[in-house]
Amino acid sequence: MKKTIFITGASTGLGKATARLFQSKGWNVIGTMRNPEKETELNQLENVILLPLDVTNPEQIKNTAAKAISLYPVDVVFNNAGYGLMGALEALTDEQILRQINTNLLGVLRVTKEFIPHFREKKGGLFISTTSMGGLFGFPLHSIYHATKFAIEGWSESMSFELGIHNIGIKTIAPGGIATDFIGRSLDRSSHSEYLGIENKLFSTIDGMMEMASTAEQIAEVVYEAATDQKDQIRYLAGEDAKAMYARHLEIGSEEFRKEIKKQTLG
Repeated sequence: MKKTIFITGASTGLGKATARLFQSKGWNVIGTMRNPEKETELNQLENVILLPLDVTNPEQIKNTAAKAISLYPVDVVFNNAGYGLMGALEALTDEQILRQINTNLLGVLRVTKEFIPHFREKKGGLFISTTSMGGLFGFPLHSIYHATKFAIEGWSESMSFELGIHNIGIKTIAPGGIATDFIGRSLDRSSHSEYLGIENKLFSTIDGMMEMASTAEQIAEVVYEAATDQKDQIRYLAGEDAKAMYARHLEIGSEEFRKEIKKQTLG
């Protein structure tokens, strides 16, 4: 029987690349996005179904999850929808903070909660969530983004115990930079006059780092590995930049690594 993956944030970038990869491997793909009627590529592929989903809408999460389960027994849920928020905390509005938390954190929790009964009933299943190397260590001017990604990493580790008793797995994919239009499309930047020097240095550093970024297709291969390797492993680093930085973090320790990041990004 074909396996089925449910993907949030499938309209662009990693979500779309993952949908294409799993479809090419013979899976059924249920791709979700806020406006599926605008999609012109995935809806042309065999065994791909598109459903509407805004992960900040709890009622729509319930309805879309129920619809997906009615179509196929879902084997993997890939919580991928999210975006970046960049700026000093003083520069961010309450609306920006709440939107980031609702999308990157609460959306993941709510989608996961809707599928747990389904996985318990079928006595198996796997949740995979996109975090970031920014869920493992911090950079300047990303505090709320890091708060959500660190939260998903810790939440996933804790969830592994209660899900494990029902033969349900949970994993995270922590990419470095991904060469998509993330910077232009999925990054909310805010500025503040008291932080202009730091902002200018960091923005130029981030833009330069994208030259070393992995492709969405390369990161999607890691998602497929996590979905199929049967390993009792939670975290999967994705991308050579993320792997190198994490290795350095382990080598010198978190405090010295923080000082290195400070020197590299702020001078």
